[in-house]
Amino acid sequence: MVNIDWPSKTGLSAAQQQAELIGWLDDAVRQRHNAVVLQVRPTADAFWPSKVEPWSQYLTGRQGGDPGYDPLAFAVAEAHKRNLELHAWFNPYRLSMGTDLNALVPTHPARQHPDWVVKYGGKLYYNPGIPAARKLVEDAIMDAVANYDIDGVHFDDYFYPYPVAGQTFDDAATFAQYNDGYTNLQDWRRHNIDLLISELSQKMHALKPWIKFGISPFAVWRNKATDPEGTDTTAGVQTYDDLAADTRKWVREEWIDYIVPQVYWARGFAPADYDKIVPWWAEQVRGTHVHLYIGEATYKVGTSTQSPGWSVPTELSDHLALDSTIPEVKGNIYFSAKDVRADRLGATSLVNSTWYSKPALIPAMPALDSRPPLSAHAVRATRTAAGVQLNWSRTSKDTTSYAIYRRELRGTDHCPDNDARNLLTTLRATGPTQTYTDPTATPGTAYIYTVTTLDRLSNQGVGIPAVSLR
Repeated sequence: MVNIDWPSKTGLSAAQQQAELIGWLDDAVRQRHNAVVLQVRPTADAFWPSKVEPWSQYLTGRQGGDPGYDPLAFAVAEAHKRNLELHAWFNPYRLSMGTDLNALVPTHPARQHPDWVVKYGGKLYYNPGIPAARKLVEDAIMDAVANYDIDGVHFDDYFYPYPVAGQTFDDAATFAQYNDGYTNLQDWRRHNIDLLISELSQKMHALKPWIKFGISPFAVWRNKATDPEGTDTTAGVQTYDDLAADTRKWVREEWIDYIVPQVYWARGFAPADYDKIVPWWAEQVRGTHVHLYIGEATYKVGTSTQSPGWSVPTELSDHLALDSTIPEVKGNIYFSAKDVRADRLGATSLVNSTWYSKPALIPAMPALDSRPPLSAHAVRATRTAAGVQLNWSRTSKDTTSYAIYRRELRGTDHCPDNDARNLLTTLRATGPTQTYTDPTATPGTAYIYTVTTLDRLSNQGVGIPAVSLR
């Protein structure tokens, strides 16, 4: 969106864009992240040759301009080469950052259907209450789902637009025409967004049952003063009331596979305290199959005067300290990439050294699939001049990657061979046979290496050990 992270500016050549993206993916690998979220539809446009919508202006500087390659295909291939999940991030209803409908390319669906468009807050939006507009949004997203090997479909916090003082989102006529029997405008708006979420979930899982559907909403569903079941906050925005997004319902109905509340506040911040909001979300996912990851405001580190915490190098690391005590929290997502790279106050480095000293597997989602792939075959370990070389064969077509564990054959480490503390690396499956060389193996030390198979939902097969002799 507006070239926040990638591409760094419009008009770069295909080779320059690709080099930049590879740099970001390599950053993720170095920091032992295991997934990236890439925005591919910022304003009813596309970072792929969509059958529904034009090329995004954020690639070439001109909407409809062909960048000379397929960015989404490239991103998926390069992410998977590094064994990173690639979640494609779509904005459902935003059409333009300006108000001139004629600035869109003539073939744009919004130009063909101007009655679908609402002008609000200096921007243009599709009207979520028009069924044909909702179908177009779903069709645009499903075009990417059908044609690309993405691991997830991701939304952020934009549904009905954030309130703008003194302005009205003009959908009265739509409400009169398509009210579905609703008599309350706000209830009807929430119903419209519920339909988008439930219909899209059904469509994508029917086509590809393994794809994950995740949403990263503004973290306050409702303040406790508004609803006793809400958070102990006094936030100025409530997604249920202001964005027509009943985020808690989506979790309870299990229409989504993961939720990433944007808990973009410091610990102890009175209007919206990180320490109060995260446990509330843990309660919401408890007993459901929905995974909880926490959205982290890396962009506030060293830049925000909102609360003192953001000037403290340990703030982000302290967030993970809290999260590690809450079993429902299965991970964290950092916004945005350029702020992770900036490492202001050394906060990113501290998080990495404290919490990401080893690689980690993606949490499995047994509700989507719980069958592990068959184990690897004929695992062998051989000492070479470069280290210890492992060789093995793939036995299951469901295997997409491998986890390599290592522990000393003799020593004080008595945890299981495939314990996370022994995880050395993961790598993508590339063919019927596979090789990995451990360059960190100390000469003269005997190790047990264990190779486990993983499918695309991180179900893990039985580990096959191989002993490396001195």
